[in-house]
Parts: sequence; structure tokens; C-alpha cells
Amino acid sequence: MSRSTDPGHFFQTDASESTRARRAAKSGNKHGNPIILQSKILNAIPDPFSSACIYIAESAGCVRKVNVESRDSKTVYRGPTAPITSMAVGGRGGATVFAGCWDKDIWSWDRESRAAGRKYKGHSDFVKAIICARIDEQDLLISGGADSKIIIWDIATGDRLHTLRDKTDTMMAVQDLVLDPEDSTGSEIVLVSSSSDPQIRRWRISLTSASQILDTAQATHSQGQPTRDTILEHETSVYKVLFSDDDEDADLWTASADGTAKCLSRARNWTTEETYGHGDYVRAVAVTTDWVITAGRDEDIKVWDKATGKLWHVYDGHYEEITGLVVMNEEKKVASVSIDGTIRTWGLEKADLEKAKAEREERLKGVVKQEKTKPKTSLLTAEEEAELAELMDSDED
Repeated sequence: MSRSTDPGHFFQTDASESTRARRAAKSGNKHGNPIILQSKILNAIPDPFSSACIYIAESAGCVRKVNVESRDSKTVYRGPTAPITSMAVGGRGGATVFAGCWDKDIWSWDRESRAAGRKYKGHSDFVKAIICARIDEQDLLISGGADSKIIIWDIATGDRLHTLRDKTDTMMAVQDLVLDPEDSTGSEIVLVSSSSDPQIRRWRISLTSASQILDTAQATHSQGQPTRDTILEHETSVYKVLFSDDDEDADLWTASADGTAKCLSRARNWTTEETYGHGDYVRAVAVTTDWVITAGRDEDIKVWDKATGKLWHVYDGHYEEITGLVVMNEEKKVASVSIDGTIRTWGLEKADLEKAKAEREERLKGVVKQEKTKPKTSLLTAEEEAELAELMDSDED
């Protein structure tokens, strides 16, 4: 017997039915000039070789290269049968595309030919985050998993050089990884990790050793200030950590399930410099010279004035959770990806933002006007309406 997969055929609460109806009504909008794909998009990274392209991770188990300008999405790296969570481009000359997967493995392909390469096996749960690094001319892959482990791999041989876990065994699933550009050197890197607990951790890694930075009495960063065992500025899971290329101070930017994105000051021992109250789970944060962009579960892209910390504009168009942001075209645009299966692009130049702001205000005015002019629904039944009409007629007689 066939079974329906339509959610409308199953019991749903009023809230879930309302959400489904709202998303269905919103799904046809063309805001952000959407590129529509056939599966959920779980992550996105920039193409290091093209300012017009991004790589996306799909729930269908593939990595796809998309040219946002030409809208070409035919370059696909296939093999996994489980969702892809994360990607990196690296190895010798950036010749390899890597993908972390729900199947616990890290897959790889030749970037040009798309031929499948080595699989890196070592995690005992979903691979959640991967990045590439280089120490003493040796190309490395670093992965973090839902098993709370961080593994450092030799890309060429597939060997595991180090496996890291929190010394107190309190670290939960790893959510994101980033290299500290200020404190890393050619022979030693400093890695920053975030996880499903609110703590952000720092790790010092060389080819021969790797350890968590814990000794607050001796560990110092490049500006001579003492570090902390962990960075604790959020209330719950931290989904994203990044250092902005445009930030002269190389401060740390974060996005959290506590509904905020933050700028953590290097000079002030990683304490909060600025808080951006997005209002719901923040899955992604991006930073330019002028703007801070946040996005997440509420489906909105919020653009904040970096100088003042004030909200400047809200882009809307996605109808499911937003999972990634990529700044493109020399900071002129930002691309957003979502579980709704679309890639959308939004202007970041002042003129684009002013125009979009005016258009959104007009749309909102139209909605308010429509609500005001909408005829009131009668509280009477059809029979009561008929009875009232008869009474009115008899009164006139």
C-alpha cells in the first residue's frame, strides 16, 4: 500500500500548520534572484580561485560548485550517499576539494577532473567541520566531528598526526574551526574551535605536537596579553567562528544559538566588544569593511553597520533556515544558502541597500494597508445571517 509523504496528510499542531502554510506562500518569491536546486543546502564556502563562485554542501550527498553570476551549477562532486556538512579546498596548489559527511568520513576529489580521491576515516560520528592548513611546507587537513574530536591529517598520506579532545572532557560536538592568522606561524598554527557547548577553545599545533591552550600563566598571544583556558562569551552552542580579512585587529567573530553574533576583542582577552542581537539562532556571520551580516533560523539576512553596531537593513526571501553566508565580488554582494534549496544574492553597496530598504518599507506598508482594508469576517453562521436579514426586512415593513 502506498503511503503519503505530504505533511498536510498527517496530524499537525496549529503552529506547525501555520508555519507550513506561511512557507508555502513565501516559497514563490524572487527576492535575491534565487538559484533553485533540488536538495537542502547545509553549508557554503567561497571558491579561492573565483570571486563569482561558491561551493555548497547538499543534503543529497554531493558538493556543487556554483557560479552565482552565470548561474551555472553543473560542476558536481559525487560519491557520498549521506548529507555533506562541510567543505574545504586545499592540498598542493589547492588542487583538492574535501567534504565532511554524515557517514563519518571525509571525501576528496581532484578539483579540475572531479575524480574521486582518498577517503579519510577516523571519526566515530558525523564530520561537522573541516579546514586546510600548512605547517613547514606540509599540507594538512583538520576535521572536527560530532564525536567531540579534532583530527589533524597529513593530506598526502592520509595519516592521522594528532587527535585532540578537551582535557576536561566537556567539549560537545565540534561545530566550526578556524585558524588564528595573528598567532599562527609557518611552523606552528593556533586553531580556534567552537562546539555545541558555549565554550570556544584554542589549540596549538605543530607537526610533532598538539595541545589545548590551557596554561593561563604562561600562554600569551602576540600582543602580550594572557589568554584564558576557554573563551566563554555565549550562553549556548556556537555555530560559527571566523577572523575577518578586513579586520586590522584580527578580532574573533562568532554566531550562536543564543540569538546573537559577537565581536570578541583580541586586545581585551577575547571578551565581547560588540553584540548583534539577531533574535533567533544565528547560523552564519560574515564581515566586510563596512558591514556585519547575520543569518539563521528566522530566515532573514540582517545587515548591521559595523561602525555603530546598529541594524541597517533586513533582507528577506528565504523560507527555511539559512545555513551559510559568503561575501563575494570584492564585498559588493553576499550570497546566502538555505535548507529551502536556494542560493540568493544581496547587494552590499550603499546604493543597493538604500534601494532595498525603500522597497521593503513599501512592501510592509502594503501589507499593513491590506490588513486595514480587509473586510471583517462575520461572527454569525449562515443560518443566523439569514435570520437577521428576515428580522431586518420585517422591521422595514
